[in-house]
Amino acid sequence: MLRMKTRKTDSNLRRLRTEQPNQAAADLDRKSSLEIARLINTEDATVAAAVARVLPQIARAIDLVAAALRRGGRLIYIGAGTSGRIAALDAVECPPTFDVDPRSVQFIIAGGAKALASASEISEDDVKQGRDDVAQRKPTRHDVVLGIASSGRTPFTVAALAEARRRGAHTIALTCNPDSPLERAAHFAIVTRVGPEVLAGSSRMKAGTAHKMVLNMISTGAMTRLGYVYGNLMVNVAPKNEKLIQRAIAILERATGAGRESSRAALEASGNRTPVALVMLAAGVTRSQAVAALKKTKGHVRQAIAQAKTA
Repeated sequence: MLRMKTRKTDSNLRRLRTEQPNQAAADLDRKSSLEIARLINTEDATVAAAVARVLPQIARAIDLVAAALRRGGRLIYIGAGTSGRIAALDAVECPPTFDVDPRSVQFIIAGGAKALASASEISEDDVKQGRDDVAQRKPTRHDVVLGIASSGRTPFTVAALAEARRRGAHTIALTCNPDSPLERAAHFAIVTRVGPEVLAGSSRMKAGTAHKMVLNMISTGAMTRLGYVYGNLMVNVAPKNEKLIQRAIAILERATGAGRESSRAALEASGNRTPVALVMLAAGVTRSQAVAALKKTKGHVRQAIAQAKTA
């Protein structure tokens, strides 16, 4: 029985577009370094178009995640191998960029944290571990769980996403192949059809690039919808070192038109909290008034400025 199942799985895998050989790269090992670089670059240029074709689904994900975070829920990424590492990268960058609680955006990777630094391929097939790992996070209807698998068939990720859906979470599949088990396990899917890789089957290439782009859009879009961005400035940046202090001051200058010294003074008076300093400068209010306005608007900076001006 196991042998028959393996044959069926192998057959299904071979039919996936991401597993097909790329004819343009058929003689890759005979090309010069410049030819290899040019070929990969040409293929990479097709990724943005593949992502563009699924922008409506990405926008739906942005709205769903923003709504979840607004009501105190979480965005939880799930992946194995490259997909899990891309998920981890996006999750860990959210707190320093948007000053959100690290629990707001989380990741689960097959094989656990050690799989971030070393390959743990066997973990990808562990269905029980996938269910157990997501169960430990206790997902509910307030959360969004996003499963990532280029093939759309990774057992760990499919099982984890199905378990999250069973527990009431909103679920999204991110894959490169249509009509996959992962898509069927989710409420809806984002399918970036990037086609065959230059290095056949190496999903760390075009597939990984596409999924990094999509996760950037979802997290940045959701945080922007929540008001943690002002214009296109990351005004929630936490200035915890000299570089970030200088960045925060520059942000305050650009956002308010205040001089450098006024911006520096406001940042210091705010307790090194960039959004508080911005509201203080833009609305001409005290620190306590700025804090109150931000609290009332749940951290939405533009709304807090308007609130402080009329208070």
